[in-house]
Formats: sequence, structure tokens, C-alpha cells
Amino acid sequence: MTAADISLGELAAAVGAELRGDPAQRVSAMNTLAAAQGHELAFLANPKYRNQLMSTNAGAVLLRPDDLGDFTGNALLLANPYLAFATLSHRFDRTPKPATGIHASAVVAETAVLGEGVSIAAQVVIGEGVRIGAGSIVEAGSVIHDRVVLGEGCRIRSRVVIYHDCRLGNRVQIHSGAVIGGDGFGFANERGHWRKIAQLGAVVIHDDVDIGANTTVDRGALEDTEIHTGAIIDNQVQIAHNVVIGAHTAIAACCGISGSTEIGAHCILAGGVGVVGHIKICDGVQITGMTMVTKSITEPGSYSSGTAFDRTESWKKMAVRLRRLDDLVTRVQRLEKARD
Repeated sequence: MTAADISLGELAAAVGAELRGDPAQRVSAMNTLAAAQGHELAFLANPKYRNQLMSTNAGAVLLRPDDLGDFTGNALLLANPYLAFATLSHRFDRTPKPATGIHASAVVAETAVLGEGVSIAAQVVIGEGVRIGAGSIVEAGSVIHDRVVLGEGCRIRSRVVIYHDCRLGNRVQIHSGAVIGGDGFGFANERGHWRKIAQLGAVVIHDDVDIGANTTVDRGALEDTEIHTGAIIDNQVQIAHNVVIGAHTAIAACCGISGSTEIGAHCILAGGVGVVGHIKICDGVQITGMTMVTKSITEPGSYSSGTAFDRTESWKKMAVRLRRLDDLVTRVQRLEKARD
């Protein structure tokens, strides 16, 4: 794919920015303020990088009017530079788009139904009764099991596995190594021996969901595991059986969500968060990194757990004091009673 070559006038019009500078100036890539060259577009969204603005070599910069200051270079001024960066990034995206059609090495069941303009790459396996919507792409080595439904405009990256009966909406993207619809962790104990429970549900993923590399979404035991519209899920996340994730919720890398948990809409789970099973988290909750959520959350807001890092020697002293905290509370209570 050839590099983009776009005028600043065109970019400003695309995002509704006020252009200070030469509308005929052309850029062919995007980069950070520190690394950008004259043919590249940069952005300033985080005040932390404000000191790099005056020394940048970028051909133009996306920034807020309040951040312009003494900067004399080409500037595209608007209220949300980061959103503009996200929008314009697609103009410079060089991800190859494969040709439509079925590669000679792919194995596609006769009962599969493929929409117009579908691309099936090398070594893909498509099972019986699969339906794939128009314009969807299945990249090399992926396996789509029986009766799976993919909507229109989906992109299934290389070596993804989607188990039987799972249903995906439109414009869903699943990155390499992800497994959708593997068995939930369901076993019954019989005198010390584990007896497997058949997982009879599936996974339902609604429109515009993005699922990261090596993430796993287990199928439901009876009802379906469900991920609602616009949710974004990072790499190496484990979503257990019968979990429900609300619309436009964001889940960062290495989170683990136990079975039958319901997470509301517009929530944010930062990296490494753990959530126990059979609880509910309401809409609009933010959970900071490495937090362990052990009970339901019923009010929106930010929640944290654990202790901040410190030098090991200091941290060990603090850990010892925490273990003694219950004894200290008991002693204080006895003293208060004695005083009364």
C-alpha cells in the first residue's frame, strides 16, 4: 500500500479544525511531537508533552487553541486533538487489505454462505452452516466452526478460533490468537474428582466491538456470554462464561473477569483488574489498575484496591503493620469501652 499524501487544508476540513498555516502543505504520515519530521503530522493532547511543541520538526500539529502559545508552525486548532488524531489516523493506515474471494488453500464447507466481497485467506477453515456478511475478512489460518454467524464488515485476524454457534454483529474486529467460545470453566466435584459440565450456551458479540490479541471469551454454560455494542477489549483478557459486558465499556490488558459477572455500560477497567464471579458493576464505573473487585458496585465513580509500590524494605514493614491492624483495632475498642 502506498503512503498517503494529503494537504493540510483537506485534513482540517475532515475534522473541522481551524488551520493556522499553509493549506497546501502536504503530509504523508503521523508521528509524535518529538520524532516527527517535516512530512509528518503530530498532535498535542497531553499537557505533559507541552514542552516538546516549540522544538518539534512536524509539518503540522493538531492542538487546542489554548496550547498554541508562541508556536509558529502549521497548526490545526480544535477542542479535542486526540479525537482528531484518532479520526485522521485512518487516512494514514497502511494495513494491507486482502483481495476478495477464497484462497485456493482454504477449506469452506458447502453449506457456508458468504456475502458479497468477502475475503477468505490461506489455510482458513469455514465450518458447516457458517454465515459471513458482506465485506468481511477472515485472515490466514483462522478457524470458524459450525453455525457461526459473522455480520458485515468484520475483520478476523490471523489464527483466530471461533467455536460453534457464536454470533458476531457488524464491524467486529478480533485480533490474532483470540479464542471466542471456548468452554467455560464448569466442573462438578464428585468425591475429589472433577466431572465436566457441558457448556451449552454460546458467545454473542454485538456491533463495533474490538477484541485484542490472545484474549479469550468463554461460551456460556446455559445462557450466552454477551459483549454489547462498541465495547473495546485489550490483549490477554480472560472473560469467563455467562459474563455480560455493557456497551462502550473498555477493558485493558490482563484483566480477568469471573463467571456470571455483569459489567455495565461506559465502564473502564484498567490493566490487571480482577473481578470475582456472580456480581454486578453498574454503568459508569472506573476501576484502577490491579484492583481486585470482590463485591457488586452500585454507584458510578472510581474504585481502587491494594497498596502502592514502595522500596521493598519499606513495603515489608507496611505489610507487617497491616497484619497487626486487627489486633490494634481490638485493643482500641477495649480501651474505649474501659474509658466509658
